[in-house]
Amino acid sequence: MRSALRFAVRLAILGALLAPPTREAFHHAGLAWLYVVGASFAVAFFVVPLMRRYALWRGVLDLPATRKVHHTATPLLGGAGVYLAFAVTVLANFHFSPELKGVALGASIVVALGVLDDVTDLPAWMKLGGQVVGAAVAMLYGVVLHVVPWWIPGSDLLNIVLTLVWVLTVTNAVQFLDGMDGLAAGLGIVAGVFFSIAALQTDQNYLMFLSAALVGACLGFLPYNFRPGGARIFLGDSGASFIGFTLAGVAVMGEWADNDPVAALFTPILILGVPLFDIGFVSVARVVTGKVHSVHEWLAYTGKDHIHHRFAALGLSKAQSVLLIYFVSATLGLSALLLARATTREAVVLLVQAGCVLAIIALLEGVGRGRP
Repeated sequence: MRSALRFAVRLAILGALLAPPTREAFHHAGLAWLYVVGASFAVAFFVVPLMRRYALWRGVLDLPATRKVHHTATPLLGGAGVYLAFAVTVLANFHFSPELKGVALGASIVVALGVLDDVTDLPAWMKLGGQVVGAAVAMLYGVVLHVVPWWIPGSDLLNIVLTLVWVLTVTNAVQFLDGMDGLAAGLGIVAGVFFSIAALQTDQNYLMFLSAALVGACLGFLPYNFRPGGARIFLGDSGASFIGFTLAGVAVMGEWADNDPVAALFTPILILGVPLFDIGFVSVARVVTGKVHSVHEWLAYTGKDHIHHRFAALGLSKAQSVLLIYFVSATLGLSALLLARATTREAVVLLVQAGCVLAIIALLEGVGRGRP
């Protein structure tokens, strides 16, 4: 009876929040960003427990293993709830541009493959193939980088290749970091907040609200995942890949500086600095130490050698490791925000400062690598 009452109350609050009069009231009060975050949060907070019940019913569980840090079987499919919250909020508040339509369709493909992987454990090459298809769909709708100047021969093809590499790298970087409670979703929140602020700085309100929808969806999931006593549900591959793919798409869609190629290039790189650094550092370390010898081995390799594992090896608790990564990500995000209005000298100082932060992390990871 109590659970039914709680369900009814949540449903009533959700319905009231999504009602057009509520949306209009927030917009007239100048709180549109807060409304989008709140609406997305409410949908996720309502849907994620339903996904948990379904995962328990169908036996879609993440079982403990040597390479994992949890010790009890935990339901997956939390990422499907995050995706649904984002989709409902976007559908209720946005008019679809071609680029947004491309990111939405591409993300849907990635989420569908992720759900299948959570249920059936797909081979790595099939998941990568699905990500390639999702990226290709987004590019067909105009989500393409323009970092190679037009006067360079083959610039269009080079931009397409760079876009594909970017999307695959960010998607998998966030997915690889989904190894501790609250980590991938929390990084999605931090990156989403900084993309929103960067979009506001550059008068891209559309992207500011789009990032806000992702922030709210991740916030609505976090109470069920990053909590005392351990997670009640995991994102699964569907959620981590969705967050990574969406962040990659937002970065490509944005114009992050006017007539300043350095700021335009490094703003999204710094905002996503932690996952990008981790995937690069781990990949190089695995090749140098002889753990992987081919792309196939790299795709299939799993181990406790990511940044959160190294911090835990230094003696930090899981929560402390995750919070430290949040703060590092926020530090790099603050540097990204300053790039938009920085002089050339200031931009160089900011990038050197970011490099120093990552060098400190690399040294700490080196110490952690020497410990079990």
